[in-house]
Amino acid sequence: MPQTYDLILRHGTVVTPNGRERADIAVRDGRIAVIGDLGSAAAAEEMDLRGLTILPGVIDTQVHFREPGLEHKEDLASGTAGAAQGGVVAIFEMPNTKPSTTTADAINDKLARARGRAWVDHAFFIGASADNIPRLAEWERLPGCAGIKIFMGSSTGSLLVADDETLAAVLAQGSRRVAVHCEDEGRLTERKHLADEAGHPRAHDHWRDVETALMASKRLVALAEKAHRRVHILHVTTAEEMAFLANHKDLATVETTPQHLTLAAPECYERLGAYAQMNPPIRGIHHRDALWAAISNGVVDVLGSDHAPHTREEKDKPYPQSPSGMTGVQTLVPIMLDHVKQGRLTLERLVDLTSAGPARIYNIAGKGRIAVGYDADFTVVDMKAERTITNDWIESRCGWTPFDGKRVTGWPVATIVRGRAVMRDGQLLGNPLGEPIRFQESL
Repeated sequence: MPQTYDLILRHGTVVTPNGRERADIAVRDGRIAVIGDLGSAAAAEEMDLRGLTILPGVIDTQVHFREPGLEHKEDLASGTAGAAQGGVVAIFEMPNTKPSTTTADAINDKLARARGRAWVDHAFFIGASADNIPRLAEWERLPGCAGIKIFMGSSTGSLLVADDETLAAVLAQGSRRVAVHCEDEGRLTERKHLADEAGHPRAHDHWRDVETALMASKRLVALAEKAHRRVHILHVTTAEEMAFLANHKDLATVETTPQHLTLAAPECYERLGAYAQMNPPIRGIHHRDALWAAISNGVVDVLGSDHAPHTREEKDKPYPQSPSGMTGVQTLVPIMLDHVKQGRLTLERLVDLTSAGPARIYNIAGKGRIAVGYDADFTVVDMKAERTITNDWIESRCGWTPFDGKRVTGWPVATIVRGRAVMRDGQLLGNPLGEPIRFQESL
C-alpha cells in the first residue's frame, strides 16, 4: 500500500548535505519524512517544482522590527510578511525595539505578540545592560530566546555596554554564544563632530571609521578569551577586522550583510543619501573586496540582513539627525542569488551562510538543512528568473529599499515553513503560522 504524506515536493533540484540532486521530498507532521524517488506515493498536497531549486529554509539571524502596533512603523506582522515574501523561513529579532527586550517578561510579551501574527518562525534576543547582568544566565535559556545581544556602541538608553568592566561581567554570565555590535563608543563620541560639521551622509564612514570597529572587536575578543565565552561579531565591515578575526575563529564567529557586499562608498551616499546610512557604515570598494575574500576563505560564517526600517520622514531629516538602518530581510535572497549568478560565490556556499551556518552558530534544533527528521523548511527559488526589485514589492511599512530599481537574476518563488507554504509566486497564503524557534541548549 503506497505511503501517504501531508506534502510532496516533486521534480525539483534539491540542495542537500550531499550537494545538488534531483529528488522528491515527502513531508509528514511538519518534518521531512523521505528524500528520493517517491513514485506513486500520495499526499494531501503536491507541488510540481520542475525547473526550480529547493534550498534549506533561509534563516535571517539579525532583524529589527521596531515598534509594535503603529501603522507607520514595522511590527512582527509586516516584518515577517517581508521575510516570507523574500524566501526567509525564520528570523531572530534584536532587542533595541520599543519596548526593548531586556527581561523575561519582554521575551514572553514578544512571543505572545507573534502568535497568530508572525508569518515565519522566530526567536528574540535579550539585550544585555548593567541592570540585568545577574539574570542573563537564566534568561538566555528561555523558550524562544536566541541568546544575549550586546551593543558596544550606537544603541539606545541602557542597552549600551561601553566599558570593559561591564562587558566582562556580561560575558561571565551564561554559556550560549553572545551576539555583539562592535563599535567603540568612546571613539564615536570623540569623532561625532565630524558628522555634525559635514552635514551629509558621505561623512558616515569617516565618523564611524575603521578604527572605531577594529578597537571594539579587539576589546571583545580579548575579554571573550579571558571569560572562555563564544561570541558572534555582527555586521563586520572592514578588511582589518576580517584579518584580525581570521586568527580568532576558536571563539569568534563572523557575520556580514548583503548591503555591505553590494553597496560601496562614496557612490551609495551620493546616490541614496541617508537611505544608505547604517551602522556600521557602508565602506569603500577596498573593504567590500575584503568582505568577499572573507566569504571565499571561510572567515565569514553567516549572513544577516540587519533589517532596520525607518520611515521616509525620518530618513529625510538632516544628517546626522537622520537615523541609521535600512530594510533587508526581503531582499537578502534575491540580492545574494544575483551574486551567485555573477560568480561571486557558489549556491552551496550561500546555503552554508544562510541555513547551515545559522544553525551551527546558534545550535538551532531541527533547522538548517534538508535532511530526514528536520523541519520541512524550504526556500524555493528560480535561478533563471530575471526580476527588478522595487519599492512597491517591499512589505515593510516604510515602503522602500536601497535596491529599488536593481535588476537581479534569481528569485524566491515559494516559502515553506514546517511543511506549509506561506508564500507562492509572490502571494502570501493562508494565515500566519510562525512558531518559536527551538535551540538545543534550551530544549
